[in-house]
Amino acid sequence: MASLDSVSIAILLGAVLIMAGILSSLLALRFGAPLLLVFLAIGMLAGDSGPGQLQFDDVRTTYLVGSVALALILFDGGLRTRFASIRTVLAPSVMLATVGVLLTALVTAPFAKYALDLNWSESLLVGAVVASTDAAAVFLLVHTQGLRLRPRVGATLEAESGTNDPFAIFLTLMLVEYISVGSSSPGHVLVEFIQEAVLGAIVGVIGGRLVVIALNKVALPQGLHAPFVATAALVIFGGSQIMHASGFLAVYLAGIIIGNRPTRAHNSVVTFLDAATWLAQIVMFVLLGLLVSPSRLGTSVLPAVAVALVLMLVARPLAVFVCLSPFRFNWREKIFIAWTGLRGAVAIFLASIPMLVGLSKAYLYFDVAFVVVIISLLLQGWTLAPAARKLHVALPRAERGPRRVELDLPGQLEQQLVGYPVRPKSLYFRRGLIPSWSKPTLVIRNQNILTPGEADPIAPGDYIYLLAPPEKAESLDRFFVDMQPSTAPDPHLLGDFMVSGDHTLAELAEIYGVKVGEDEGNLTLADYFDVHLDRAPKEGAELALDEIVLVARSISGGRVNLVGLRLPEEDETPEPLTRAQALRKKLAELWTSVAGV
Repeated sequence: MASLDSVSIAILLGAVLIMAGILSSLLALRFGAPLLLVFLAIGMLAGDSGPGQLQFDDVRTTYLVGSVALALILFDGGLRTRFASIRTVLAPSVMLATVGVLLTALVTAPFAKYALDLNWSESLLVGAVVASTDAAAVFLLVHTQGLRLRPRVGATLEAESGTNDPFAIFLTLMLVEYISVGSSSPGHVLVEFIQEAVLGAIVGVIGGRLVVIALNKVALPQGLHAPFVATAALVIFGGSQIMHASGFLAVYLAGIIIGNRPTRAHNSVVTFLDAATWLAQIVMFVLLGLLVSPSRLGTSVLPAVAVALVLMLVARPLAVFVCLSPFRFNWREKIFIAWTGLRGAVAIFLASIPMLVGLSKAYLYFDVAFVVVIISLLLQGWTLAPAARKLHVALPRAERGPRRVELDLPGQLEQQLVGYPVRPKSLYFRRGLIPSWSKPTLVIRNQNILTPGEADPIAPGDYIYLLAPPEKAESLDRFFVDMQPSTAPDPHLLGDFMVSGDHTLAELAEIYGVKVGEDEGNLTLADYFDVHLDRAPKEGAELALDEIVLVARSISGGRVNLVGLRLPEEDETPEPLTRAQALRKKLAELWTSVAGV
């Protein structure tokens, strides 16, 4: 009975610790504290050096939980990544995720060698452990601080954070193997790297496609789609690891494949994984906090602080500036990307590997990684928002999006039922505009369900439901937020082939002789872009109108206010591509054909 009681006590204490982590997150959000730091503190307070006095030194369990948690976090990150948003920054992101990690480790190693009195292989291991940024830390802090980054900067950080963990894990494992075995050739390291990267990519792409097929073909009972996808992600991860491929790269790619394809129960899957990754982070950080011994940190804390400062102020900035030098990033963007190299659970997780295999000085690596994470979260985490504004990489906060309710229709992948409250200053209410690919289905007014015809005219306060393709549903948001003020275009820019977005299609047809549908004559050019584009208009967006092409030349208040006209007689011969541009285009086409995104 005593053994049964000990199990019950362990369950109770574990549940209380997790609940404390969840509740403490509310305080952290209120006061702007880095959440991950709070979870670490909960674990430390519960440990043998804190008031909780829990004796916990099970490194194997910590490594197992950390592997599962990191796999789910990377999978969730891939699931939320829109390939269209990262396509243009793949090259700089991959450079940062590979060459950047290696350079960071190499620059950090000499300082670690002299500060911690290590040999070269041990100091390189310290550099590898702390070299990668943490996806969960970066985006959790960006989102909780309400930052809206410039698209290229945000996409680069997103792609780098998701792809640099596999390389850092590979580098750490190679160095652990070298230290424990005593020898390793460059050829062996290169073969291992190619095997892990190539096999991981293949398993991830194939696994992602198989999960998409299974979701859409297998009639699972309601509510089992989300657990099935989460379990499938762990199957992909475990299978990759058994094949000596990079399981972390595989789950990230599988998440991208699944997230960019229409699937059943997509919203319930995303919601479930949100909760799963939150729980995974809390459990992982609490366990890592339990492993920390503040009394053991006494002799190594000052050298570890020096390593942390060198990492943040020298190694990471140097790696970022070198890796991004071939690309068109300005110095402000480079500095911000360098400063956003937050360290989190990945560093402490990697530091548990030497403890697991029993290396000498294993606890030193763990303690150094712990101190680096604490300082990174405190200094970089709390100053992220001021740095973004000071360096002008933060965009003005967008109005909070409308509350959107999404319902997956059983047996129907092509359409999704999406509901919005009607606002008095929204584009939909003031202009009566909705995209051509959506269809109003019902209206709720005063708790009564009406057809769009019965509810006509729609009034503010109504709740309208529309059918829309799942991959385009989010684009409806901009039609139901209050319109931003629009400025008039510069009159000096207007000419024979440049017109204001306020002109109607009927006026354009009268001047240029183009054919316009009877029901579209009263639409302005700005309305025409809103109705027919899949997403919010951007500069350079094009739409055909009979024999001419409309080109968005200027955007104001989220709408097109200056339109260029490309007439048939204009020379439309495209400029020849450079070799680099042609190679990037072929790689993008290859990825699209293989991944199906």
